Amino acid sequence: MSERGLAEETEALPSAYAAWRGSTLGRITDEIERDLMLSLLGPLPGCSVLDAGCGDGQLALELAGRGARVVGVDASQRMIAAARRRAAGRPDVSFHVARAEDLPFRAAEFDIALAVTMLCFVEDASVALKEMVRVVKPGGRLVVGDLGRYSSWAAVRRIRGWLGSPVWRHARFRSAPELERLARREGLTDVSVRGAVFFPPVGLAARLLGPADRRLTGRMTVGAAFLVLTGTKPSDAPAAVRSHDHHFSRRGPP
Repeated sequence: MSERGLAEETEALPSAYAAWRGSTLGRITDEIERDLMLSLLGPLPGCSVLDAGCGDGQLALELAGRGARVVGVDASQRMIAAARRRAAGRPDVSFHVARAEDLPFRAAEFDIALAVTMLCFVEDASVALKEMVRVVKPGGRLVVGDLGRYSSWAAVRRIRGWLGSPVWRHARFRSAPELERLARREGLTDVSVRGAVFFPPVGLAARLLGPADRRLTGRMTVGAAFLVLTGTKPSDAPAAVRSHDHHFSRRGPP
C-alpha cells in the first residue's frame, strides 16, 4: 500500500484501513498525525467528544481510553459496523451512521468536536463545519485534521485523480489560510493551523525522515501533508438550534 487513499479506493473497507496501519508508511504517518491531534485536544477525562467521520473507530476508542465519553459518526455503514465490533462492551463510546453535514444531535451537546481527513471529502465543507460548531457547547473546541494542499502527497493524489481515481478526483485539498477562513466564517476564535507529515508518501522516506518530521510537526504548514485546524466556539455564542433538534436524544439516533 502506498498511501492512505487506498482505504477510500476500496469502498472504505475496514480491512484496507487495517492494511494501511500495518504498512511502514501507514504506521509512521498515523502515529505522527495522532500525536499532533492528541496534543491539541488537551485534557480529556470527563469530556464529551464527537468524532465526525470516525471510520472504524480506532481514534474514538483511544480517546475513550483517555477518559472521554465519545460518540462517533460516519456515513459508511461498513465502517460503523466495524467500529461497533471494535467497541463491543464499552459503555463510554457509541457509533452512529450519519453525515457530517446533518449531524443527529442537539445544539451544544459536546465539549469537543473533532474530525480527521473528513472535510476534504464532503460535498460542502462549510456546512459540515457549521454542523460541528452547532453541536459544540459555547467555550468548546473544534480540532479538525485535513489534507494539506501544498505537499508531495497532494501532488500524487491529484495525479491519481487525473488518471481516474473516483476518490481523489473529487477530493479538495486546502491550505492553512483556507482552513483559517472557514473557521473564522463560522465565528470560531483562537484559530490556528499546524502541520505535520513533510516526507513524501514512500515507506522508506517515512522510516528515514520520521524523526526529523516530528521535530517539524506543529512548527510550519507549508509542505505539510496533514494540517490540523483548532478553534474555540465563543462562550457567548447564541445557540444554533435546528427546528428538529427536539427529536434527538443526547446519545444520538438508535
